[in-house]
Amino acid sequence: MEELLMRRGRALLSRLYRARRGVALIEFALVLPILLTLSLTGAELTNYITIRMRISQLALHLADNAARIGAGTRREAKKIYESDIYDLVDGAQLQSGKLDLLRNGRIIVSSLESMPAPNTANKSRIRWQRCAGSKTSHASAWGVAGATNLDGMGPSGRQAVAPQDGVTMFVEVYYEYKPLISATRLLLADQNITEIASMMVRDRRDTGGANSGIYPVAGVTPKTC
Repeated sequence: MEELLMRRGRALLSRLYRARRGVALIEFALVLPILLTLSLTGAELTNYITIRMRISQLALHLADNAARIGAGTRREAKKIYESDIYDLVDGAQLQSGKLDLLRNGRIIVSSLESMPAPNTANKSRIRWQRCAGSKTSHASAWGVAGATNLDGMGPSGRQAVAPQDGVTMFVEVYYEYKPLISATRLLLADQNITEIASMMVRDRRDTGGANSGIYPVAGVTPKTC
C-alpha cells in the first residue's frame, strides 16, 4: 500500500513537472507591469518633448512678431500702440491651440534698448515690459521694466543684447505642463516649461511713447506686469 502511494505520488509529480499549460499566462502577468511602465513612460516623455518644442516655437514667433509690430511710414519710425500688444498676445494664443497658453502659462515681452549716450560700456536697459496669461505668480527671471545697466537678458553665454541706439525684443514663455498620466509626475522633476527667444528690431522704432515707449489707445488697458 505504501509502495502504491509512493508510485502514485511520483507519477503526480512527473505530470506536474511536464505540464506547461498556464506558464505563458503567468509569464505575461509578471512582465505586463514592466511593459506598461515602459510604454507609458515613453508616451509621456514624447508628449513632454513635443509640447516643449511647441513652446519654444511660440517664443520664437512671438519675438519675431514683436520685432515687426508698429505703425509708421518710410519717413518716420514705427510707433507701438497698446492695441498692438493685444494683437501680439492674441496671435500667440491662437497659435497655441489646445495648449491654451494664456490659461496655462505666462507671456513676458521686454523691450531691451541701449542705454542713452554716451554708452561707452555698451550697457542695456529694459524700457518697457508687457505680460499676459493667468499664471501671474511667474515673474521674469532676467529683469523687470526700468532695469538699467544690464549686460543683456538671458542665461550666461547666450544673452540677448541691444544694438547701439537700437532695440531687441526679448520674450519669455512660461507653461505649466500637465502629464498625460498622473503617476508619471514622478518621472519629471520639473514639469514647468520656460522658453526664451529674442529678435532684433530691424526697422526704426519710436521709443518715445507715453508709456515708456508704447503709445496709449483709448479704452485699451496696458498689459503691464
